[in-house]
Amino acid sequence: MRIGLLIYGSLETLSGGYLYDRKLVEYLRAQGDRVEIISIPWRSYPLHLMDNFSAALQVRLERLEVDVLLQDELNHPSLFWLNKKLDLPYPVISIVHHLRCSELRPGWQNQLYARVERHYLQSVDGFIFNSQSTRQSVESQGIDLGRRPWVVAYPAGSRFEKQPPPAAAPIPADTEILRRASQPGPLRLVFAGSLIARKGLHTLLDALATIPAGLCELDVAGSPDADPAYARRVRQQVQWLGLKKIVRFHGALADAPLSALFAQAQVMVTPSSYEGFGIVYLEGMSFGLPAIASTAGAAHELITPGENGFLIKPESSTELALHLHTLAKDRSLLGRMALAARRRYESFPSWEQSAAQIREFLTSRNAV
Repeated sequence: MRIGLLIYGSLETLSGGYLYDRKLVEYLRAQGDRVEIISIPWRSYPLHLMDNFSAALQVRLERLEVDVLLQDELNHPSLFWLNKKLDLPYPVISIVHHLRCSELRPGWQNQLYARVERHYLQSVDGFIFNSQSTRQSVESQGIDLGRRPWVVAYPAGSRFEKQPPPAAAPIPADTEILRRASQPGPLRLVFAGSLIARKGLHTLLDALATIPAGLCELDVAGSPDADPAYARRVRQQVQWLGLKKIVRFHGALADAPLSALFAQAQVMVTPSSYEGFGIVYLEGMSFGLPAIASTAGAAHELITPGENGFLIKPESSTELALHLHTLAKDRSLLGRMALAARRRYESFPSWEQSAAQIREFLTSRNAV
């Protein structure tokens, strides 16, 4: 099978969406498929809108020798009008991680984004969704999925399991998970995600400032490059709130040091205001880390409150502080939730299984 994949920038970009696309490409190529990457340079949203009038991009897409073109929905501003002008001999399938208009921002801004995204979603022939919540968000935009093929293929949290030591920290056994949960001292938290407002690090810092000193400590793993102004702001927030002694910034981490961070942590806390899925929660659960996320988006599809983690209202530092205080004081509860988190991870498919599901979808008569 000949497949095109259209993305912004590099497939090696460190984010959950790019990890999903990268794992899919690795699997397809391992099956003998030819996958051609079509990259559009990263620019601002308004400049991406201008891509719709690029004759060079139009010619390049029309001359692709593929059986199907996959488009990461992140690229919607560059394609919402162009797709309708293309004369293509192959179908276009959109990989939808989450809709931009679902994120937390002023309503008037999301109305503008929704109009562009709706036009884009109407221009494609089928969909690959990373969660049922993402599928529902597309339907909420008035897109009739009864008329086009689609599949929900969940991400996996198994990125670290096949890496030979010492490349990654070993996935802990149940006995180690319980031993770690019962260790005395501050509750060891890990935040993993780019330093952007949507990921909610500011909410976590506000929560830490309200609980007794010595109760928690935090390791932050994430690139500051996506939004340098926000990255500076949260570092200043650490100073203003007097959290310098308990918060450590590690920057963007490769798999080995990131897995080491997960192996020594006790709770995963990335209180995003919206996640189309939240691969990092599942990756943390593979290490037996209960996850704390928000109710917005798809986190509820893998986190059962009080069982393997907690869900808070977006940007509710008060709720978050309450849950952190509970887990820090009740290590027996922490241990039970840690084991439940590990079981939840085990119930999800591997990357190979998810990618195989997508490949079967692409080769079906309905998709290609």
